[in-house]
Parts: sequence; structure tokens; C-alpha cells
Amino acid sequence: MKKLFRYLWLFIKTVLRLVLKPLSFLPAIFMMYFIFSMSAQTGDESGSLSLKVSTAIVKVANEVLDENWTPEQVLNKAEEYHHIVRKLAHFTEYFVLAITVAFPLYVYGLRGFPLVIIAGLFCVGFAALDEYHQSFVAGRGPSKKDVIIDSCGAFLGIYVTRFFSFIGRKTIFAPLAKDRD
Repeated sequence: MKKLFRYLWLFIKTVLRLVLKPLSFLPAIFMMYFIFSMSAQTGDESGSLSLKVSTAIVKVANEVLDENWTPEQVLNKAEEYHHIVRKLAHFTEYFVLAITVAFPLYVYGLRGFPLVIIAGLFCVGFAALDEYHQSFVAGRGPSKKDVIIDSCGAFLGIYVTRFFSFIGRKTIFAPLAKDRD
């Protein structure tokens, strides 16, 4: 019975690897599509969307901090923080992209400094191409500053992935492998 369970486990593990490993890149493809579609918005559309987000953030801050700001004060503060929200959006998009790129590479065995280099070059290259793409969109233009912000988000995402993958491998998967022996 123990032998049967072991063969069944090996079969399930093999099937999961054959199916799930290639699918692990789907979140990265989704993020690239999401980033590309955000960059395809005109300058007015993009500015309007980020101002709505800034306004929502300021409204939440107003309620949480119990400031009792007037609607005009909320709008003024939203416009004041609008630029920061836009740059944080860049950082966050590429942070998530880096995680969705680095994790599958880690699963396929790319670890350490090579993971940082490969995933980093991919994300920075995508950021540069995305900024170039914006040069063809009305009211938008490429920005080296945005590529730097994107790159910072990407490298933080890669290091977060490395950290949690290493911890998971040492604390969860290593004991599981010992239990099967």
C-alpha cells in the first residue's frame, strides 16, 4: 500500500509539474498586458484616472483621520498628491510584474544572482519599451525618470520574490521532502 501511495504521489507531482509550471508565466503575461493597456491611454484619460484614484485616497484619508475637509479641500489635496500617486502606480506595476516574472523563473531553477540579472533585464527592458510605446500615444511621452522608478519597483519585487521563495523552500518544501524519504 505504501508503494502504491508513493507511485500515486509521483504521478500527481509529475502531472502538476507538466501542467502548472508552464502556466506559472500567465500572471506575467497578464501584467504585461495590463501595463501596456494603461500606457495606451491618452494623456487626458491617464491623468483623469490617476486623479480619480488620488481623490479616492484623499477621501479615505479624510474619513480615517477625521479631518472634515470640504470637497474643495479634498480636490486640492488630491491634485497636490496626484504626481506622487502616478509615480507610485509605476513603482507598484513593475513591483508586481517582477514578482510574476521572477517566481516562475525561480520555480524553473533560476536562483541567486542570475535570477536578479535575467528577471531584472526583462523588467527594465519592458519598462524602456513601454516608455517608447508611450511616445506614439497622444498626450504622452517617454520618460527616463519613469524607467528608473519602474526599475526600482522591479528590483524590489525580484528581491522580495527571492526572499520568500528561499524561506518557503527551506521551511516548507525541505521538510516535506525529508518526510517522504
